[in-house]
Amino acid sequence: MLEKIAQVRLLVVGDVMLDRYWFGEVDRISPEAPVPVVKVERQEERLGGAANVARNAVSLGAVAALLSVVGDDDAGRSLARLLDAGMIDAGLHVDGDLATIVKLRVIGRQQQLLRIDFETPPSHEILLAKLADFERRVADVDVVVLSDYGKGGLTHIAEMIRIARAADKPVLVDPKGDDWSRYAGATVITPNRAELKQIIGSWRSEEELADKARRLCGELGIEALLVTRSEEGMTLFADDERHHQTAQAREVFDVSGAGDTVIATLAVMVAAGADWAEAIRVANIAAGIVVGKLGTAVVTREEIAHAI
Repeated sequence: MLEKIAQVRLLVVGDVMLDRYWFGEVDRISPEAPVPVVKVERQEERLGGAANVARNAVSLGAVAALLSVVGDDDAGRSLARLLDAGMIDAGLHVDGDLATIVKLRVIGRQQQLLRIDFETPPSHEILLAKLADFERRVADVDVVVLSDYGKGGLTHIAEMIRIARAADKPVLVDPKGDDWSRYAGATVITPNRAELKQIIGSWRSEEELADKARRLCGELGIEALLVTRSEEGMTLFADDERHHQTAQAREVFDVSGAGDTVIATLAVMVAAGADWAEAIRVANIAAGIVVGKLGTAVVTREEIAHAI
């Protein structure tokens, strides 16, 4: 099945961001306030958000295109360069009134000490242009991933789902917020445990979770719901099916971007013809690998093949 991934064409749409890392040494506390002083020795920039989903798909061997909105600024140009270097076909719509989303992480002694976010919502006109671009591109891909980080880049997500499903393309959604009605009609939604609790409330047993999950699938008209559950692994609910994968027994170093890896892996496996059981088995292996890496990272097809 893994060899078929090279034939998969993926379209990722959503909020992109530039992940900046400042690495340094910490050997004293500031005299101005009880905070550590970090002497920055190295800086890195990585693809974040929806761009990290596309990057993960390419790392697995698939062909990925990306649609998103950036500002007319240095961060936006850095994203464009990183996407080009990563062999991702990027359709970046530039909004002059927008500041490209940047997440700056300060790392000392291999620990994240601080994160600073910079962001503004995109304009309606730019989003409409992106929707038209989406309609042109969707016919040429095998699967669509909508990566919602709640930053405003998926204002027209309901229409995107309608267009993709009319073209008979599977649609995977990484959700955000407490209004999932706009995800109606998608193929699969991939919330984490906390995100799902916002929608269906808590559960006292696996049976109650399964019942609530299937009821939600029916209400939204989706085929499946994949719940990532941290140390409990992940569970997929689809009609009368339930597939569970226990968490990989690895040391967790950093969970940043793990959800991006899961949905990218699930998407390429589904597009390659895998059934739900096989798709989440491989996605779970990928998640177990990526949490052992620092920051937003990717998993290669070779790493998965070795782990299998």
